[in-house]
Amino acid sequence: MTRIPMSLPFDSVDLPADAVEVGRIGDAWGVKGWFKVLAFSNQPEALFSARQWYLQPPDRGAKPFDGTLLMRIREAKEHSGSVVASAQEIDDRTGAEGLRGARVFVRRSSFPSTDSDEFYWVDLIGLDVVNREGESLGQISELIQNAAQTVLVMQYTAGDKVQERMIPFVAAHVDAVDLASRRITVNWQTDY
Repeated sequence: MTRIPMSLPFDSVDLPADAVEVGRIGDAWGVKGWFKVLAFSNQPEALFSARQWYLQPPDRGAKPFDGTLLMRIREAKEHSGSVVASAQEIDDRTGAEGLRGARVFVRRSSFPSTDSDEFYWVDLIGLDVVNREGESLGQISELIQNAAQTVLVMQYTAGDKVQERMIPFVAAHVDAVDLASRRITVNWQTDY
């Protein structure tokens, strides 16, 4: 049951299979229905390129609505180091405040195209990593950004324990990324 003011014409929909969570709604911004978005990426191009966002209630706390809502975006832009947006369904501050905490999803097919040597992190999660000798080094569970570079974090099983291995995601160590085969080949040994 939707608890957002009934004057807002949101459509209740199913979450698309290729939806990726890209942020959450922070708070209202101004009096004309704009709202702040807390993006999960420091380069939130997916938020800027998608004209439809899918909202789900927050995982914790008060739930302003149930299910998945479709929100049609008028405009999303950067402002003072954060993202602000306006939607066709929201015309005032009260409506924007009613979305506080909502999780924002965008269809993966709406993401901007990448160059041949660029990858979205979401596309790398779950890929198998092997070295030049064909030895399995694990499966990517997450990526982290440190001051110098992005780091692949893999999980693998040694005996009966799940272990973690980290490899810098740089050309010196990464030979090839094959998204179609769901595999990354690296210049790295199992005992590093």
